[in-house]
Amino acid sequence: MSMILFACVVRVRDGLPLSASTDFYHTQDFLECRRRLKTLALRLAQYPGRGSAKGRDFSIHFSSSRDVACMAICSHQCPSAMAFYFLETLWWEFTASYDTTCIGLASRPYAFLEFDSVIQKVKWHFNYVSSTQMENSLEKIQEDLKFQPPVVLTLEDTDVANGVMNGHTRMHLEPAPNFRMEPVTALGVLSLILNIMCAALNLIRGIHLAEHSLQVAHEEIGNILAFLIPFVACIFQDPGSQFCWLDQTS
Repeated sequence: MSMILFACVVRVRDGLPLSASTDFYHTQDFLECRRRLKTLALRLAQYPGRGSAKGRDFSIHFSSSRDVACMAICSHQCPSAMAFYFLETLWWEFTASYDTTCIGLASRPYAFLEFDSVIQKVKWHFNYVSSTQMENSLEKIQEDLKFQPPVVLTLEDTDVANGVMNGHTRMHLEPAPNFRMEPVTALGVLSLILNIMCAALNLIRGIHLAEHSLQVAHEEIGNILAFLIPFVACIFQDPGSQFCWLDQTS
C-alpha cells in the first residue's frame, strides 16, 4: 500500500485549495480524514510551519512557508521525516511554478489544477523509490525535526475550527424581545374619532352624488371618486398614528 495517499496545496491566509492530487481512495475512514484536512486548512495561519494530526489508520501532515502550505494524508506506516520531505519538495516545485502575485490573486478553488500532474509525479517518486536512495535527505529532515519539532494534533482537534464542532455551527441563543401595546392616549382617541368622521362624511357625499349621477359625464364621475378615494384613504390610514407600541426587551 502507498504511504502517501493524498496531497494538496492551499493558501495559508484563508485555506483556499490551489491544487490537489487525484483521489483514488474511497473508504469511509479516508473520506473522513479528507474532511478533517479541509477543516484544518482553514486555520493553518494559527500554527507553526510544520504540524501533524495523527489518527489510528491515517495521519495528516502539513508544511507551510509564506502564504503557501502543502498538506498530505499518509498511512500510519509513513515516517514523519518522509512525509515532511515530500511536503518540502512539493512546496519548492509549486513556488517555482507560480509567483506570489498569481497565488495572492487566486479567487476560485483549484485555480492551479494543472499542477496535479506534478503532485502525482512527486507522490509516485516517494511511494515507489527506495528510501535508501533518499537516505541523506531524510537524515537532514530528521535532524531538523529534532531542533524544530512539528506541532502534534489529534484528528479530533481538527473538528474545532471557526466555530464548527463535528460539522455543526455553534449557535448563540438570546431571548427574543417582548412587545406589548400601551393604552391609547387622549390625543390618539381624538385623532381616531376625527378620522372616522372624515371617512363617514366622504362616504355620504360620494353616495349622494352617485344616486344623482347615473347618466352623468366623465367629469362628474371624477367628482364622485374625489370623495370616495379620501374615504378609502381614511380607512387604511396608518394605524401607527393612533397606536403606540412599546419595545420592551427582557
